[in-house]
Amino acid sequence: MAQLDPTIGDLEGNTKKILKAIERARGQNADVVLFSELTICGYAPGDLLLHDDFIKANEDALSQIVRASSNICVIVGLVRHNPGKGKSLYNSAAVISDGQILGYYNKCLLPTYNVFDERRYFEPGREVKTFEIKGKQVGIIICEDIWQHSGVVDTRYAHDPVIDLLEHKPDILLNLSASPYQFDKPDVRVSVCAKAARTLKCPVLLCCQAGANDDLIFDGYSVAVDDHGNLRQLGKGFEADLFTVDLDAPICNVPFQYDPMKDLYRALVLGVKDYFGKQGFTKALLGLSGGIDSALVACIAADALGGENVTGISMPSCYSSEGSISDAKALADNLGMPFEKISIEGPFEDYLKLLHPYFEGKPVDVTEENLQARIRGIILMGLSNKLGHIVLSTGNKSEMGLGYSTLYGDMCGGLGVIADVLKTQVYDLSRWINRDKEVIPWSTIEKPPSAELRPDQKDLDSLPDYGIVDKVLKAYVEDHLAPKDIANQFHIALDVVEDLVRRIHSAEYKRRQAPPCIRVSKVAFSVGRRFPIVQGWM
Repeated sequence: MAQLDPTIGDLEGNTKKILKAIERARGQNADVVLFSELTICGYAPGDLLLHDDFIKANEDALSQIVRASSNICVIVGLVRHNPGKGKSLYNSAAVISDGQILGYYNKCLLPTYNVFDERRYFEPGREVKTFEIKGKQVGIIICEDIWQHSGVVDTRYAHDPVIDLLEHKPDILLNLSASPYQFDKPDVRVSVCAKAARTLKCPVLLCCQAGANDDLIFDGYSVAVDDHGNLRQLGKGFEADLFTVDLDAPICNVPFQYDPMKDLYRALVLGVKDYFGKQGFTKALLGLSGGIDSALVACIAADALGGENVTGISMPSCYSSEGSISDAKALADNLGMPFEKISIEGPFEDYLKLLHPYFEGKPVDVTEENLQARIRGIILMGLSNKLGHIVLSTGNKSEMGLGYSTLYGDMCGGLGVIADVLKTQVYDLSRWINRDKEVIPWSTIEKPPSAELRPDQKDLDSLPDYGIVDKVLKAYVEDHLAPKDIANQFHIALDVVEDLVRRIHSAEYKRRQAPPCIRVSKVAFSVGRRFPIVQGWM
């Protein structure tokens, strides 16, 4: 089981990883080495698939893999041309043995929901079959092909590849997968494989991609279950792994034990690490306000890049409390981060003087608050341009959902680290970080959240309690419940729910201009959710 971390489009680098895994598998006397979906090009390649030279490069890489397959069977995911009618490409698994291509399996079920858009590029395969390998009838399917049978996703495909395989009586089923992480999901793959194993009465192995590409996190956790659906082996989480599965060995059942908060944190760290590493970036900076959101982002970035490579910038105004400034400095010290303090009071006064002729006679309102946030954005982006550091945006999902953020201010940056993390989860993660020792100052966690853009400001002045906000956000955005159903389910006043839903849609234009974010929920704002800005329904 070769659970690799490919980089989208780095065909040369990915092929080197594949060849190295083949050599290691051969050294361990493996009969078969199984890779994940689209291993050669990485998942998901998007519109790179529209370029013929990209497809040819995939096929050229396959030739190298074929030459390296002496005395072993290799099953690897790739994109290839469809010589027939329909879309010009297949999402395929190549079955290679001892220098020869035995054949291909073409993915039958092409998802077009949430983050997936495979029908844009691929023609679905039309048949399932088995391949004879080492005297065994081996069924091979790709990712979505196994999920229809499980019933854990609401799909209505015309057929079920697992059921279609029944007549072929496979001795084992192998699944090449690129299944993205989402919070509290990892063990679902075990039940998916177990259902297929019990139906086909054979072991099922699922090899999942690891690593992060853009918004998507792939958590690994490759699965091997026996013919009764019992979990026998499990790949590592959130990292590349190569491990051997011996179908004849008397292996005991293993539990799938994981800590949801730990996995969520690991996913966010991996997202930052691969976003930087795969683009050749090494240093980051962020506005360190002394609040809980920037504190959490700083911890994630320090773990991903090393504290010495993350600079915290404190940008106090006349409304900033001394406690916030000292908390920011204490956090930076705890993480070993460089820390700079740049006051925005002077620039803020200059902007107010500049705009005074146009603001005269109008009351002070959110405009002056946004000016402060935008001055901070200018400072961060100026340092980014000059120093070559990537700015990390610190807004959370609750704020992004309701538009409680400033366009071209605190929304600026190259990556939204926690933009898919609800505010209540921000608190949970921060307490988890402090489980053994104080990393984030407890005063940061315990004080009421505030943007500190006006005297004695609190988030609760403008929003309901975040416990209410997050229930509505999750129910409406992720579960697509109607406002009246949300109100009934959670015993929240209908007018409160409707106001929050209105805010969600009103902020659509802001989110279109936000940096990419790391997806960790069922539905993120940055990828997989498509709502019009101009609409008359809500």
